[in-house]
Amino acid sequence: MSNELKTPYELGNQNQTTTWSDCIAWYEELARRYPSVLRFGAIGTSDAGVPIHAGVVSSDGVFSREAIKGSGRPVFFNNNGIHPGEPEGVDGCMALVRDFCTQPSRLAALGETVFIFIPLYNVDGSLNRANTSRVNQDGPEQFGFRGNSRHLDLNRDFVKCDTLTAQVFNQFFTSWDPDVMVDTHTSNGADYSYTMTLIHTQPDKLGGELGGFLRDTMLPAMYEQMAARGWPTCPYVNPVKDSPDHGIADFLETARFSTGYAALHHTIGFMPETHMLKPFADRYDSMRALVETALDFTVKNAAQIQALRRAAKEAGRTRVEWPIHWTMDEQNPGSFRFKGYEAGYKPSVLGDYSRLYYDRSKPWERDIAWYNRFNADITVQAPKAYVIPQAWREAIERLELNGVKTERVAEDRMEEVDYYHIVSVASRPNAYEGHMFHDDVQLEQRCGQVLLRAGDVIVSLDQDKARYIVETLEPLAHDSFFRWGFFNSVLEKKEAYSDYVFEDEAERLLNEEPELAAKFATWKAANAELLSNQEAVLDFIFANCAKYREPEWRRYPVFMLG
Repeated sequence: MSNELKTPYELGNQNQTTTWSDCIAWYEELARRYPSVLRFGAIGTSDAGVPIHAGVVSSDGVFSREAIKGSGRPVFFNNNGIHPGEPEGVDGCMALVRDFCTQPSRLAALGETVFIFIPLYNVDGSLNRANTSRVNQDGPEQFGFRGNSRHLDLNRDFVKCDTLTAQVFNQFFTSWDPDVMVDTHTSNGADYSYTMTLIHTQPDKLGGELGGFLRDTMLPAMYEQMAARGWPTCPYVNPVKDSPDHGIADFLETARFSTGYAALHHTIGFMPETHMLKPFADRYDSMRALVETALDFTVKNAAQIQALRRAAKEAGRTRVEWPIHWTMDEQNPGSFRFKGYEAGYKPSVLGDYSRLYYDRSKPWERDIAWYNRFNADITVQAPKAYVIPQAWREAIERLELNGVKTERVAEDRMEEVDYYHIVSVASRPNAYEGHMFHDDVQLEQRCGQVLLRAGDVIVSLDQDKARYIVETLEPLAHDSFFRWGFFNSVLEKKEAYSDYVFEDEAERLLNEEPELAAKFATWKAANAELLSNQEAVLDFIFANCAKYREPEWRRYPVFMLG
């Protein structure tokens, strides 16, 4: 191979990763030389104004997304560089695409499958280049930074979509609707013998026959093939205690993460995590092996994967009950034959405590508990449609980015709807990815009449995007728009009272509203210690009386029809 077709990684000392400018220039030259194999160009712009690129590899020279999707061809998507400090996937993808261009047999092996890729997703972070941000990682010599130009982690932004970068991704992903996705990463955490560990779409959460196919067919085949390639692989090492000795748990990748976001679209997603303490060259080789293994399996089994995806989408159109929240089954773990290192504790030289360490001179292999089952602990009855008042444009925009079909209310009308009353919310004490995330939400379901205005949005569940709709609009879903704070203003009561005036009014209200009086009596019995607190007493009466009720206060502003 001539040097001009080698990647920056291949030209270096196997401990260097490409820069963004070199990466893009290299792909542009490759596409110029092999126009019948590779189409490459910008798909949008990052928050810092840097172009985001993507490529399409096709064995027959057809690159039109409309033609490819219209003919039902399988699509495999490789995303790289979401965390530019974890770059082996960036370099591996370059070599793989080059091989498609220069090796006719490798290209022919794609068959009908189309390989699409984003070479370096977090372009902002890739330009913030140094060698200090990955504290525990063995190479490469220089690399990018995890955060983007808004200091956000893009692998927490797929659903809330704060960044222009994530908006570009949402549109790209939705328009191509890939059957399988691999999003490349490097791990942090425990020490063990494996170079490659694997996060996958959690099969129980993916659900149905598609989830069963992932668990029972695809994953075993991929583990077997990775071992045959010389890279034995284990599930992502997520210890249930302090070390793998006590067992590991599947990572419940909710929709803020790439694989959880993919599941909203019934796409099988993988997040390979190479081990940070292994040399960069080994991480590169194992990552390329993983991507090729997933791709080869997809090519071979594309018809079945596509059929299962179609069935899942169709079932969602008429589904009556939707799981929206899952929790680990702690009573029924599986097992995994794990190769680890002996863990121990010794006094720290820094303080008066014991510190964990791993002794690589004492390897072990044994079965450990693998908590790989998750049960749906919250389910909801599906309405026929949701209604989103047009004022809440941030939610509507994200639905539209993801291909959700909507209908506008033609004229003002009163409508009987079901809705949620927000009883209480407990949020994280500190900002999380730019939001005060709501961890604990208590709801009551109510019904009543509301005014729908011309231009408000009706979102029917009779469409392929039903799962995305439900898991973003149902407040108790793991990563709902509500949990991310899209509707926070309804949590604030807008009017107040002067205590010396309202004291007399409150007494009249208790005489005029029997329901209020009954509630107040119950409250007093349960909160005797607050009866000496004038503010607490008057606040309760003000919040619960009918006369001064603010209908919008704590009413979740997404309504349910039918």
